[in-house]
Amino acid sequence: MDTKTLVKEIRTYCLANANEANVVKYSRYFKGGFNAYGLANGQVESKVKELLVDKSINMQLILLAAHELVASEKYEETGFALLMMNQRKKQYTREAFDAIAGWFAFGIHNWAHADMLGMWILPDLVGQKVIVMEDFSPWLTSKYKFQRRCVPVTLIKSLKTEIDFGKLFDFIECLMKDTEREVHQGVGWFLREAWKKNREITEAFLFKHKNTAPRLIIQYATEKMTKEERLKYRREK
Repeated sequence: MDTKTLVKEIRTYCLANANEANVVKYSRYFKGGFNAYGLANGQVESKVKELLVDKSINMQLILLAAHELVASEKYEETGFALLMMNQRKKQYTREAFDAIAGWFAFGIHNWAHADMLGMWILPDLVGQKVIVMEDFSPWLTSKYKFQRRCVPVTLIKSLKTEIDFGKLFDFIECLMKDTEREVHQGVGWFLREAWKKNREITEAFLFKHKNTAPRLIIQYATEKMTKEERLKYRREK
C-alpha cells in the first residue's frame, strides 16, 4: 500500500460512518471546538486493526500518512495516525519522535490527542531508549500548550522506574508557572501520581510552590489527599 491509498481508505471509511449526532454529543468535552466525523466508540480501533493486517503499512508509511492526517485537523484522522503508530511500536525510531514534535504546529490541538501521545507513544519511545527525558527540554518552552502538556503526562510512566523523583521535579519545575489551563491539568495529574509513589518528596515540592503555582495544579495534585492534608497547600494570604 502507498500513502495516497492509505489516506484515501481512512477518509472513505470516516465519511461512510460519519454521525453528526456524535459530533454534538462529544463536543462538550472539547472547549476549543470539535472538528470530527462523529464515528462511534470502537470504530477507529476496529478499522486500524483491519488495516494493519497489511504488513506493508510500516512505520515509515504511517509517518508519511500521519503528516496529512494530522494536518486535516479532523479528530478521527489524527486518531488513526496515533493508533497505527501505537500498533507498530516495535518500529519506533528517532524519526518518529522528530515527526511528532512537528505536529503541534498544525494538528495536535486538543487534550485527547496530546494525552494519547503522552500515555502511549512517547513513554514507549523513552522505554525503548529511542529518546531520553532531556529530549523533551525544548518542549517545556514550546509556544504550543499541548506540546508542553505532553511532558508531564509522558513522565507519569517514568514514576514507576525512576528512583530520583527530584530529578523529574527539577525537569518540569518551569511548568509550575505556566499560564495555560491544559498544562496545569497535566502537571497536576503528574504530581498526583508522584504523590502516590513518594509522598514525602512530592509534598515538599508542592509546599515549595503552594504560594506561586496556579491553583488548578495544586487542586489536581492534592485530589487524593484528605481534607486536612490539603489544608497545608492553601495559598498564604
